[in-house]
Order: sequence, then structure tokens, then C-alpha cells
Amino acid sequence: MSVERDTRRYPRRNAHKAMLVVWKQGTQKRVSRLENLGLGGLFICTQECPPVGTSLHVLFNVPEGEVRARAIVRNLATSRGMGLAIVSMEQEHRARLDRLLQRLAAE
Repeated sequence: MSVERDTRRYPRRNAHKAMLVVWKQGTQKRVSRLENLGLGGLFICTQECPPVGTSLHVLFNVPEGEVRARAIVRNLATSRGMGLAIVSMEQEHRARLDRLLQRLAAE
């Protein structure tokens, strides 16, 4: 019997169904639904996934304002979307994301 372990550094929280994320690759911009997120990454529901290793810029709104980050595509889930790892984020954006995650954990 195989046991799959979650090797994430930060836990993920399910996003509200209506949470959207803008993601940009070069000059291309897309809007997709956020499935889950954490301080270390997020999962975006989309049929248009760039290859693993692609660098993206992501932007989404939380009650305190915008959260912007640079991320890379870590894995693809066929017909579902892609998992992204956050590689850089300004401190104020990280604080906004952290406050959102604390609220989601309390719900």
C-alpha cells in the first residue's frame, strides 16, 4: 500500500468559489478560478496550462487589497489546472495573503 505524503512547507486552504486570479505569461493575460492557496503556492483551474517550469505573474484581490507574486508552474493536472509555487512576493502582499489564510482557516 502506497501512502502519498504532502511535502508542502505551508498548508493550503480552499478558496471561495468566486475567487479569481489573473495570471500573466509574457504579454498574455488570463483570468481563472482559484481552487486553493497557501503562502507557498496555489492551484489555478484552467484548461490553458503552460509547461512545467514556466514563470508567471499572479494577481488576486483579498479584502485588504491586491496580492501580487511571481510563481512557477510546478505541476499540471490534466483537464483541471496547474499547481504553482510562489517564488517571490513583496512583504506587504505576503502579509495580506497571510491574513486571508488565517480567516479561511477559521471558517
